[in-house]
Amino acid sequence: MNAIIITACPSGMATTFLAARRLEQAASRLGWQARVEMHGELEPLTPVTVEQIAEADLVVVAADHVPAPERFAGKRLYRAAIDQALPDPRAFLERASREASDFQPSAQEPAPQVAGARRDDARRDGARRIVAVTACPTGVAHTFMAAEALAEAGRSLGHEIRVETQGSVGAQDQLTEEEIAAADLVILACDIEVDAARFAGKPVYRTSTGNALKKPKPTIEAALEEAEVEQAGGAASSGQGEAKKGSREKGVYQHLLTGVSFMLPMVVAGGLLIALSFVFGIEAFQEEGTLAAALMQIGGGTAFALMVPVLAGYIAYSIADRPGIAPGMIGGMLASEIGAGFIGGILAGFLAGYVALAVTRHVKLPSSVESLKPILIIPLIASLVTGLTMIYVVGEPVAAILSALTTFLENMGSANAVLLGILLGAMMCFDLGGPVNKAAYTFGVGLLASETYGPMAAIMAAGMVPAIGMGIASFVARHKFSEPEREAGKASFVLGFCFISEGAIPFAAKDPLRVIPVCMVGGAITGALSMLVGAKLMAPHGGIFVLLIPNAINPVLLYLAAIVIGSLVTGLGYAAIKRGSQAVAVEARA
Repeated sequence: MNAIIITACPSGMATTFLAARRLEQAASRLGWQARVEMHGELEPLTPVTVEQIAEADLVVVAADHVPAPERFAGKRLYRAAIDQALPDPRAFLERASREASDFQPSAQEPAPQVAGARRDDARRDGARRIVAVTACPTGVAHTFMAAEALAEAGRSLGHEIRVETQGSVGAQDQLTEEEIAAADLVILACDIEVDAARFAGKPVYRTSTGNALKKPKPTIEAALEEAEVEQAGGAASSGQGEAKKGSREKGVYQHLLTGVSFMLPMVVAGGLLIALSFVFGIEAFQEEGTLAAALMQIGGGTAFALMVPVLAGYIAYSIADRPGIAPGMIGGMLASEIGAGFIGGILAGFLAGYVALAVTRHVKLPSSVESLKPILIIPLIASLVTGLTMIYVVGEPVAAILSALTTFLENMGSANAVLLGILLGAMMCFDLGGPVNKAAYTFGVGLLASETYGPMAAIMAAGMVPAIGMGIASFVARHKFSEPEREAGKASFVLGFCFISEGAIPFAAKDPLRVIPVCMVGGAITGALSMLVGAKLMAPHGGIFVLLIPNAINPVLLYLAAIVIGSLVTGLGYAAIKRGSQAVAVEARA
């Protein structure tokens, strides 16, 4: 049988890819000739041709809708939700062959939802129209995994849901004004500051990407119960109009993560440019007028110089919105010039943000000059207070602390290095992208500004171990894992290579008492070995692919050996202790 298989999921990430590969393999085992059209971000879209459609005996669509439905008019077509294809792809294809019917787009394809239509239909049987936004500090894994989890959970609960992701490449699947206007509920699963002004007047529920990823159904249920109406100024309000503390109130951790998320591209670009300058020789940049010198000037002289001001500026932005950016960046630049580094930048960002927020709320001016407050009064007062405090109060003590820390890290003996590696490695594997993981990562990134590269190397190596280890375990102990679990293990293996620890989350969510400890042991060993061999990493992301850039990390072979050893400890360890009867719940969230 000639078949066309089409897969698509809301985020376009792992579910699309896994379903396409598993359905293709199942079709092959059935003796079918299958053409696959995958709508996702992991591979470019390759639409089936007119000739292939004409030759097809069956079209199988694993998606919420039929892409370009007019192509398949008159063909035998079967469509079902993509999550139905993953548990048993062979049975899914056999059912498709039995139940497919002649397809007429105008008659069978569901009509598009009309924004602003009456909500009575959406509310029938408790159904709601939900829109959501997901955003994590790095904008790589949690953002898309949380979006996919929310979308699948929302549909399984009978709700109509659309999710916008604000990742490292900007906003994708952006919500339109019509969709927001028609929504009954807004869920903001964000670890960083996002603009909520467009949701004014809507019931809004705020949570973290981690909660949305690990507990999507309880998150939606809590949102339906606890969402609060968003005020025009961005504050959530109870029914009595009083500002209410709780999910809306952001803490120090979220402000810090917002600053880190904006700083990260500077660090990555600067580190890789510095590494590229080393291609011409470790000291080649010292010769003026050469390409090596130009690369060092761009990476070390400019990108790294902007790290701390950007960190401080966007911490202040998270606290006080746009009025906080200028005083935050000024304070961050002062921290760099004084030598207070990233610690001083963090303090400057919080100081500038809270001063700007205080001026915004408490300084009252006549209406005739109120418009001058955001462009004159707030920047002047907040910059003055922040700058004088940095220069005369906290600058020099913090600079002394940072200098002592840098000296200690540069001169510590092998025993101390191993202990630090164990600590950082275990932290990276404790919660797989959660607060402890991000604290270790932020520590390593901050040290790059002071040209201390060892901890960052240990942190990235250890962060790769959990996902790679779960991939190894699912391969070595195949008899203890079901077919969907083995497929999830393959995806986890690839994500581990990309330094995406979250690939191990489906395994840890079901079997935390075994997965988390064995991951921490493997990560601690990798971190210790990385510090012991003196590995130095110039760029804080990219996983195994950073090794393709000459001198981005040294020594390469020993660093790879540390990753391999830790991954084997994790993978073989979990393969040994996993109970064969204990199936891992796989929801393809990577």
